[in-house]
Amino acid sequence: MRFGFVTCVELGLSCMQAIYDAGGHLDLAITLPDDRAVSKSGRVYLDTFCNAHAIPLIKSPNINDETVISAVREHEIDWLFIIGWSQIAHAEILAAPTRGALGMHPTLLPEGRGRAAIPWAILKGLHQTGVTLFKMDGGVDTGDIIAQRVIPMHPLIDAAELYAKVDEAHVDLMRELFPRLLADRVKASPQDHAHATEWPGRKPEDGRIDPNGSVFEAERLVRAVTRPYPGAFLDTDRGRMIVWKAEIGVDQLVGGTDTPCIKFHDGILRCLQIECVSAAQ
Repeated sequence: MRFGFVTCVELGLSCMQAIYDAGGHLDLAITLPDDRAVSKSGRVYLDTFCNAHAIPLIKSPNINDETVISAVREHEIDWLFIIGWSQIAHAEILAAPTRGALGMHPTLLPEGRGRAAIPWAILKGLHQTGVTLFKMDGGVDTGDIIAQRVIPMHPLIDAAELYAKVDEAHVDLMRELFPRLLADRVKASPQDHAHATEWPGRKPEDGRIDPNGSVFEAERLVRAVTRPYPGAFLDTDRGRMIVWKAEIGVDQLVGGTDTPCIKFHDGILRCLQIECVSAAQ
């Protein structure tokens, strides 16, 4: 059985390491050229890892390029992992590996197809989320499910904590499933499309705090888009205030007068960690 891996982010590299931790191997790796996506969150370079494990490394600006498709075929890849890659994989690259392409999505599919899975899980107040390993098809997160890992969520979880739990679940799932892939002992089950939900992408502007809304919604927004995301914010006469951490209070004087507070009709948002930047343009 021969395996390939496509990634350009830390999470993908962690999964590559997990494959070797599980006694597996990779026969091909594909990543972006060094000068692409240099400011992307979690951007990594695979050269050192690939050199250490004698893995052929292809660098291409697009996963659908003919050079990538040809490399997958020439190396006779059976399963191609595509993890932490923002480009949509077209039919030709999905068909290039003999058994197919595998992706991971940070929700319990069919719930939460689409983008911004970690912020949405918090904004929706879910009690649990998870990670799904699935066989990729022509749709967006619509392929057959191979395995899932559940992640419990507590009421005050924030994006940083959930992001770390999602990363850990990716690695654990890879360590658990790779030996079965290696032995060709995996089964895939179709998703129940009738219960599918789609979560839209989010932009930095979606982190704007609405002082006319609820303090509970504002506090949840702060947790949902804190680091590693752009953060919740409020534009004031003095500029933009990014709120990285906050709590709900009934009295803005509790905890001292130096703590910035935002007053809502149903409570006070005490801003425990802030960053002030120039006024929004």
